[in-house]
Amino acid sequence: MRDRLLWSRTLGTLLLVALALAALQALWQRYQVDPITRDGKVRADVVQVATDVSGLVTEVLVRDNEYVHAGQILLVMDRPRYELALHRAEATLMSAQATLAQAEREDRRNRSMSAVIAAEKIEQGGARVDELRGRVAEATSARNLAKLNLDRTDVRAPVDGYISNMTLQPGVYMKAGDAVAALVYTKSMRIEGYFEETKIPAIHVGDPAVAFLMGVGEPVSGHVESIASGIADRERNDNESALANVNPSFSWVRLAQRIPVRIAIDKVPQGLKLIAGQTATVEVKPQPNDPTVKRSFPW
Repeated sequence: MRDRLLWSRTLGTLLLVALALAALQALWQRYQVDPITRDGKVRADVVQVATDVSGLVTEVLVRDNEYVHAGQILLVMDRPRYELALHRAEATLMSAQATLAQAEREDRRNRSMSAVIAAEKIEQGGARVDELRGRVAEATSARNLAKLNLDRTDVRAPVDGYISNMTLQPGVYMKAGDAVAALVYTKSMRIEGYFEETKIPAIHVGDPAVAFLMGVGEPVSGHVESIASGIADRERNDNESALANVNPSFSWVRLAQRIPVRIAIDKVPQGLKLIAGQTATVEVKPQPNDPTVKRSFPW
Protein backbone atom coordinates (compact mmCIF):
# COMPACT_ATOMS: atom_id res chain seq x y z
CA MET A 1 0.00 0.00 0.00
CA ARG A 2 2.85 2.30 0.90
CA ASP A 3 4.67 1.54 -2.34
CA ARG A 4 1.54 2.22 -4.33
CA LEU A 5 1.06 5.58 -2.60
CA LEU A 6 4.71 6.49 -3.22
CA TRP A 7 4.41 5.47 -6.84
CA SER A 8 1.26 7.58 -7.32
CA ARG A 9 2.97 10.59 -5.77
CA THR A 10 6.01 10.14 -7.98
CA LEU A 11 3.82 9.79 -11.06
CA GLY A 12 1.85 12.89 -10.10
CA THR A 13 5.06 14.87 -9.59
CA LEU A 14 6.40 13.77 -12.97
CA LEU A 15 3.11 14.70 -14.58
CA LEU A 16 3.19 18.17 -13.02
CA VAL A 17 6.80 18.64 -14.15
CA ALA A 18 5.86 17.55 -17.67
CA LEU A 19 2.94 19.96 -17.72
CA ALA A 20 5.15 22.78 -16.43
CA LEU A 21 7.76 22.06 -19.11
CA ALA A 22 5.08 21.96 -21.80
CA ALA A 23 3.64 25.25 -20.58
CA LEU A 24 7.12 26.77 -20.45
CA GLN A 25 7.84 25.61 -23.99
CA ALA A 26 4.49 26.99 -25.19
CA LEU A 27 5.19 30.35 -23.57
CA TRP A 28 8.72 30.46 -24.97
CA GLN A 29 7.41 29.55 -28.41
CA ARG A 30 4.67 32.17 -28.17
CA TYR A 31 6.68 35.14 -26.98
CA GLN A 32 10.23 34.39 -28.11
CA VAL A 33 9.87 32.57 -31.44
CA ASP A 34 6.48 33.19 -33.02
CA PRO A 35 6.29 36.46 -35.00
CA ILE A 36 4.06 38.36 -32.61
CA THR A 37 4.45 41.80 -31.09
CA ARG A 38 2.44 43.95 -28.73
CA ASP A 39 4.17 47.02 -30.13
CA GLY A 40 1.83 47.83 -33.00
CA LYS A 41 0.05 50.95 -34.15
CA VAL A 42 -2.71 51.90 -36.54
CA ARG A 43 -1.07 54.33 -38.96
CA ALA A 44 -2.26 56.58 -41.77
CA ASP A 45 -0.73 59.24 -43.98
CA VAL A 46 -1.65 62.72 -42.81
CA VAL A 47 -1.90 65.46 -45.45
CA GLN A 48 -1.41 68.99 -44.21
CA VAL A 49 -4.07 71.33 -45.61
CA ALA A 50 -2.56 74.77 -46.16
CA THR A 51 -3.51 77.99 -47.91
CA ASP A 52 -1.83 78.92 -51.19
CA VAL A 53 -2.75 82.62 -51.08
CA SER A 54 -2.88 85.21 -48.33
CA GLY A 55 -6.04 86.94 -47.16
CA LEU A 56 -9.03 86.86 -44.86
CA VAL A 57 -10.96 83.64 -44.40
CA THR A 58 -14.52 84.44 -45.48
CA GLU A 59 -16.14 81.00 -45.28
CA VAL A 60 -15.41 77.74 -43.45
CA LEU A 61 -17.43 74.93 -45.02
CA VAL A 62 -16.36 71.92 -42.95
CA ARG A 63 -16.37 70.90 -39.32
CA ASP A 64 -13.78 69.12 -37.25
CA ASN A 65 -13.70 65.31 -37.76
CA GLU A 66 -15.89 65.57 -40.88
CA TYR A 67 -15.31 63.19 -43.78
CA VAL A 68 -14.48 65.01 -47.02
CA HIS A 69 -13.85 63.96 -50.60
CA ALA A 70 -10.98 64.93 -52.84
CA GLY A 71 -11.71 68.28 -54.50
CA GLN A 72 -14.31 69.33 -51.93
CA ILE A 73 -14.07 73.01 -50.89
CA LEU A 74 -13.01 73.28 -47.27
CA LEU A 75 -12.83 77.06 -46.89
CA VAL A 76 -12.92 80.21 -49.01
CA MET A 77 -10.33 82.98 -48.83
CA ASP A 78 -10.70 86.67 -49.70
CA ARG A 79 -12.30 86.30 -53.20
CA PRO A 80 -13.25 89.98 -53.81
CA ARG A 81 -9.63 91.07 -53.51
CA TYR A 82 -8.42 88.48 -56.01
CA GLU A 83 -11.34 89.13 -58.36
CA LEU A 84 -10.26 92.78 -58.50
CA ALA A 85 -6.68 91.68 -59.13
CA LEU A 86 -7.88 89.51 -62.03
CA HIS A 87 -9.93 92.36 -63.56
CA ARG A 88 -6.90 94.64 -63.34
CA ALA A 89 -4.66 92.05 -65.00
CA GLU A 90 -7.21 91.55 -67.77
CA ALA A 91 -7.43 95.31 -68.36
CA THR A 92 -3.65 95.56 -68.53
CA LEU A 93 -3.59 92.71 -71.05
CA MET A 94 -6.28 94.35 -73.22
CA SER A 95 -4.33 97.62 -73.22
CA ALA A 96 -1.12 95.86 -74.18
CA GLN A 97 -2.88 93.96 -76.97
CA ALA A 98 -4.40 97.18 -78.36
CA THR A 99 -1.01 98.94 -78.34
CA LEU A 100 0.56 95.94 -80.06
CA ALA A 101 -2.12 95.85 -82.73
CA GLN A 102 -1.57 99.54 -83.49
CA ALA A 103 2.21 99.05 -83.67
CA GLU A 104 1.80 96.08 -86.01
CA ARG A 105 -0.43 98.11 -88.37
CA GLU A 106 2.13 100.93 -88.45
CA ASP A 107 4.94 98.47 -89.08
CA ARG A 108 3.09 96.86 -92.00
CA ARG A 109 2.32 100.26 -93.47
CA ASN A 110 5.95 101.40 -93.16
CA ARG A 111 7.23 98.22 -94.79
CA SER A 112 4.79 98.62 -97.67
CA MET A 113 6.17 102.14 -98.23
CA SER A 114 9.86 101.20 -97.88
CA ALA A 115 10.69 103.32 -100.96
CA VAL A 116 9.79 106.58 -99.25
CA ILE A 117 10.38 105.69 -95.54
CA ALA A 118 13.86 105.46 -94.11
CA ALA A 119 15.17 101.97 -93.31
CA GLU A 120 16.06 103.13 -89.81
CA LYS A 121 12.44 104.01 -89.05
CA ILE A 122 11.26 100.67 -90.40
CA GLU A 123 13.79 98.93 -88.21
CA GLN A 124 12.66 100.92 -85.17
CA GLY A 125 9.04 99.99 -85.92
CA GLY A 126 9.93 96.30 -86.03
CA ALA A 127 11.82 96.58 -82.74
CA ARG A 128 8.83 98.28 -81.12
CA VAL A 129 6.55 95.46 -82.29
CA ASP A 130 8.89 92.89 -80.71
CA GLU A 131 8.98 94.88 -77.49
CA LEU A 132 5.20 95.15 -77.34
CA ARG A 133 4.82 91.44 -78.02
CA GLY A 134 6.98 90.83 -74.97
CA ARG A 135 4.74 93.12 -72.92
CA VAL A 136 1.68 91.24 -74.11
CA ALA A 137 3.26 87.95 -73.10
CA GLU A 138 4.12 89.40 -69.70
CA ALA A 139 0.59 90.74 -69.27
CA THR A 140 -0.83 87.35 -70.29
CA SER A 141 1.29 85.65 -67.68
CA ALA A 142 0.15 88.16 -65.04
CA ARG A 143 -3.48 87.53 -66.02
CA ASN A 144 -3.00 83.76 -65.77
CA LEU A 145 -1.37 84.15 -62.37
CA ALA A 146 -4.24 86.34 -61.15
CA LYS A 147 -6.71 83.73 -62.39
CA LEU A 148 -4.76 80.97 -60.64
CA ASN A 149 -4.71 82.96 -57.39
CA LEU A 150 -8.46 83.46 -57.67
CA ASP A 151 -8.96 79.73 -58.14
CA ARG A 152 -6.74 79.03 -55.12
CA THR A 153 -8.96 81.14 -52.87
CA ASP A 154 -11.06 77.95 -52.69
CA VAL A 155 -9.01 75.66 -50.46
CA ARG A 156 -9.90 72.11 -51.51
CA ALA A 157 -9.26 68.70 -50.02
CA PRO A 158 -6.39 67.00 -51.85
CA VAL A 159 -7.52 63.46 -50.92
CA ASP A 160 -10.42 61.62 -49.31
CA GLY A 161 -10.28 61.51 -45.55
CA TYR A 162 -11.24 62.97 -42.21
CA ILE A 163 -10.53 66.57 -41.26
CA SER A 164 -8.71 66.77 -37.95
CA ASN A 165 -7.86 69.69 -35.68
CA MET A 166 -10.04 72.18 -37.58
CA THR A 167 -10.49 75.22 -35.33
CA LEU A 168 -10.44 77.95 -37.99
CA GLN A 169 -13.22 80.54 -38.03
CA PRO A 170 -14.18 83.23 -40.60
CA GLY A 171 -12.40 86.54 -40.23
CA VAL A 172 -8.96 85.12 -39.50
CA TYR A 173 -6.14 86.44 -41.71
CA MET A 174 -4.02 83.64 -43.16
CA LYS A 175 -0.69 83.87 -44.91
CA ALA A 176 0.20 81.70 -47.86
CA GLY A 177 1.49 78.38 -46.62
CA ASP A 178 -0.18 78.57 -43.20
CA ALA A 179 -1.53 75.20 -42.04
CA VAL A 180 -5.30 75.10 -41.76
CA ALA A 181 -5.94 71.54 -40.59
CA ALA A 182 -4.74 67.96 -40.92
CA LEU A 183 -6.42 65.54 -43.30
CA VAL A 184 -6.19 61.85 -42.39
CA TYR A 185 -5.96 59.95 -45.69
CA THR A 186 -8.27 56.98 -45.09
CA LYS A 187 -7.07 54.92 -48.06
CA SER A 188 -3.58 54.85 -46.54
CA MET A 189 -4.84 53.32 -43.27
CA ARG A 190 -2.68 50.38 -42.25
CA ILE A 191 -1.20 48.67 -39.22
CA GLU A 192 2.49 48.74 -38.47
CA GLY A 193 4.02 46.19 -36.14
CA TYR A 194 7.49 46.66 -34.68
CA PHE A 195 8.98 43.17 -34.48
CA GLU A 196 12.22 42.16 -32.82
CA GLU A 197 14.91 41.51 -35.39
CA THR A 198 15.17 37.89 -34.24
CA LYS A 199 11.63 37.31 -35.53
CA ILE A 200 12.04 38.99 -38.92
CA PRO A 201 13.37 35.84 -40.69
CA ALA A 202 10.00 34.17 -40.05
CA ILE A 203 8.07 37.03 -41.69
CA HIS A 204 7.59 37.20 -45.45
CA VAL A 205 5.68 39.53 -47.73
CA GLY A 206 2.21 38.12 -48.30
CA ASP A 207 1.97 36.23 -45.00
CA PRO A 208 -1.48 36.55 -43.39
CA ALA A 209 -1.65 38.57 -40.21
CA VAL A 210 -4.14 39.57 -37.54
CA ALA A 211 -4.14 42.59 -35.27
CA PHE A 212 -5.96 42.91 -31.97
CA LEU A 213 -6.76 46.50 -31.08
CA MET A 214 -6.83 47.49 -27.45
CA GLY A 215 -10.37 47.24 -26.16
CA VAL A 216 -11.69 45.49 -29.29
CA GLY A 217 -12.63 41.83 -29.19
CA GLU A 218 -12.63 40.93 -32.89
CA PRO A 219 -9.32 41.00 -34.77
CA VAL A 220 -8.49 43.00 -37.86
CA SER A 221 -7.36 40.75 -40.71
CA GLY A 222 -4.61 41.64 -43.16
CA HIS A 223 -1.37 40.54 -44.74
CA VAL A 224 2.26 41.58 -44.71
CA GLU A 225 2.69 44.27 -47.33
CA SER A 226 6.33 45.16 -46.78
CA ILE A 227 9.23 45.04 -44.33
CA ALA A 228 11.34 48.10 -43.60
CA SER A 229 14.74 48.16 -45.30
CA GLY A 230 16.45 50.19 -42.59
CA ILE A 231 16.11 51.89 -39.24
CA ALA A 232 17.91 54.86 -37.72
CA ASP A 233 21.36 54.25 -36.28
CA ARG A 234 21.44 56.10 -33.00
CA GLU A 235 25.20 55.79 -32.75
CA ARG A 236 25.80 58.06 -35.74
CA ASN A 237 24.85 61.63 -36.53
CA ASP A 238 23.66 63.01 -39.85
CA ASN A 239 27.07 64.30 -40.88
CA GLU A 240 28.54 61.71 -43.23
CA SER A 241 32.07 62.99 -42.74
CA ALA A 242 32.00 62.59 -38.96
CA LEU A 243 33.42 59.52 -37.29
CA ALA A 244 31.03 57.03 -35.74
CA ASN A 245 30.36 57.55 -32.05
CA VAL A 246 29.90 53.98 -30.83
CA ASN A 247 29.02 53.35 -27.20
CA PRO A 248 30.55 50.36 -25.37
CA SER A 249 28.62 47.15 -25.95
CA PHE A 250 28.06 44.71 -23.10
CA SER A 251 27.94 41.16 -24.38
CA TRP A 252 25.52 39.99 -21.69
CA VAL A 253 22.99 42.73 -22.46
CA ARG A 254 22.07 42.81 -26.13
CA LEU A 255 18.63 44.15 -26.88
CA ALA A 256 17.12 43.18 -30.21
CA GLN A 257 16.29 46.07 -32.51
CA ARG A 258 12.69 46.47 -33.59
CA ILE A 259 11.95 46.46 -37.33
CA PRO A 260 8.75 48.05 -38.72
CA VAL A 261 6.54 45.67 -40.69
CA ARG A 262 3.64 47.14 -42.65
CA ILE A 263 0.37 45.20 -42.52
CA ALA A 264 -2.17 45.92 -45.25
CA ILE A 265 -5.73 45.71 -43.95
CA ASP A 266 -7.97 43.17 -45.67
CA LYS A 267 -11.01 43.05 -43.40
CA VAL A 268 -12.26 45.24 -40.56
CA PRO A 269 -14.91 44.00 -38.11
CA GLN A 270 -18.31 45.48 -38.80
CA GLY A 271 -18.92 48.71 -36.94
CA LEU A 272 -15.26 49.25 -36.03
CA LYS A 273 -13.74 52.62 -36.89
CA LEU A 274 -9.98 52.60 -37.21
CA ILE A 275 -8.26 55.60 -35.66
CA ALA A 276 -4.67 56.46 -36.46
CA GLY A 277 -2.58 55.99 -33.33
CA GLN A 278 -4.52 53.08 -31.84
CA THR A 279 -2.46 50.43 -30.08
CA ALA A 280 -2.46 46.93 -31.53
CA THR A 281 -1.02 43.49 -30.92
CA VAL A 282 0.10 42.10 -34.27
CA GLU A 283 0.57 38.43 -35.05
CA VAL A 284 1.89 37.14 -38.36
CA LYS A 285 0.88 33.64 -39.43
CA PRO A 286 3.92 32.06 -41.13
CA GLN A 287 3.32 29.62 -43.93
CA PRO A 288 3.10 25.96 -42.85
CA ASN A 289 6.45 24.14 -42.64
CA ASP A 290 8.36 27.41 -42.79
CA PRO A 291 11.98 26.40 -42.05
CA THR A 292 12.76 29.85 -40.63
CA VAL A 293 10.41 29.28 -37.66
CA LYS A 294 11.88 27.20 -34.85
CA ARG A 295 9.47 24.97 -33.02
CA SER A 296 11.53 23.98 -30.00
CA PHE A 297 13.81 25.41 -27.33
CA PRO A 298 17.05 26.96 -28.61
CA TRP A 299 19.24 24.61 -26.61
